[in-house]
Amino acid sequence: MGLLSRDRAALVVVDVQEGFRSYACFDTVAGACAKLVQAARILEVPALVSEQYPRGLGSTAPEVGLLDEPRIEKTVFSAARADGFALKGRDQAIVCGIEAHVCVSQTVHDLLDAGVEVHVPADAVGSRHEVDYERALERMERAGAVVSTVEAALFELLERAGTPEFKAVQKLIV
Repeated sequence: MGLLSRDRAALVVVDVQEGFRSYACFDTVAGACAKLVQAARILEVPALVSEQYPRGLGSTAPEVGLLDEPRIEKTVFSAARADGFALKGRDQAIVCGIEAHVCVSQTVHDLLDAGVEVHVPADAVGSRHEVDYERALERMERAGAVVSTVEAALFELLERAGTPEFKAVQKLIV
């Protein structure tokens, strides 16, 4: 596993939807995902967003700040198995969202099985129950995912200070 690279990475935002708003972790996860989405735009890292059965769970929460990022509606748990999912030649994925032990985990495992290097920012994923969150991170890491943080992922993508991108992304994390 190497460091994240803008030329190789894609951002995958999994199911940060209105139906999960009652979760204690929701605001934190949605805010962390928003930072990742904004940074992806600044750094020209492609992003795609999945929504699990949006007729029942609602659309992606507005605080995630989506603009023109592609959205994929799905009924399968793994976003990687959904119609329209494509990393477009990228061999690294930053996966964030809800729920860590269901849709996030299954997406991560499918991507790992496909030979994609997967990074999971622990502060940008969540589950309704803490035990599910903790076991999900353990399981993903044991399977080969790199578990880190939003800030660590962003600094890896930046590579250096003193650039206009650094200054723009730094404003997101301060």
